[in-house]
Amino acid sequence: MSVVSSVLVPYASYLRIYEPLAAFAEPERSHWARYAQRADLPTAQDELRRSLADLVPTPPVGVPVHESGDAFVAELDGVVCVCPWRTRLRGWLALEGLEGPGGMFPANVLDALLPSVVRGQARADHERWQARHPDARPWIRTTVWQVPVRWFVLFHDEEREYAAADGEGACPVLRYRTPMVEARRRLARALRTLRESVAEGPLTEGLVDVGRWLEEFHPRSLVELDYGGLVHALPAEQLDADRSAADVAEGLAALRDGDSEAAGAAYARLAERWRAVRHRQFTN
Repeated sequence: MSVVSSVLVPYASYLRIYEPLAAFAEPERSHWARYAQRADLPTAQDELRRSLADLVPTPPVGVPVHESGDAFVAELDGVVCVCPWRTRLRGWLALEGLEGPGGMFPANVLDALLPSVVRGQARADHERWQARHPDARPWIRTTVWQVPVRWFVLFHDEEREYAAADGEGACPVLRYRTPMVEARRRLARALRTLRESVAEGPLTEGLVDVGRWLEEFHPRSLVELDYGGLVHALPAEQLDADRSAADVAEGLAALRDGDSEAAGAAYARLAERWRAVRHRQFTN
């Protein structure tokens, strides 16, 4: 096994949409139907390892030359659903997030990681591709060193799935899954609560953005929040005690009841938990 394929790549979390095969037009529908029958379906770690492999050459490959033909597969009420990786599109979108005043890296560090000529070529490729695919959207949203509060709004604590490492090589898993109809209903209710209780702010704006994204997909899709690589950065006891979706639901319920003190306590608990996680990126 190569070094790239054997190393666990941590620190990213994901919000994914799995659409039923009926949502895809031919010939893509038949492709995913055959793909879902594979016995060796890749994992999120496989996807990340392949992305890191593109950064090894000189100059690095900031965005894949060809679109991925892979997907994640799940079932909802016996119906096969797929979540296409679309790594090329997500690579272009991620590159946009790296640049500018709000980017992840200072300009000199970014130039060392991805030279400006590589980024410029990627931007030109994206513009040409977008002109031919104006309605394209990713099935996966990714963030590092956190799970955004707005993502938890879509889920209920009872949908939480946690499996600790079993000592036999299996990685821990922490995720939530819910039908699209529930995710949309919870988001709409949360927006209504926030607009009636507090001033417009980043959380409200973030929920509006997520809501628009959800509307792009089939109403019988499956929505998944996956802690992904964060499970490798956090101790088992912290993962086991994490009830972030419950804290968000408690805070929203308190706002609906007019109990600002209880809402503030729930939010403070949530904020402190994720502040501690984000601070880990600065430790050795």
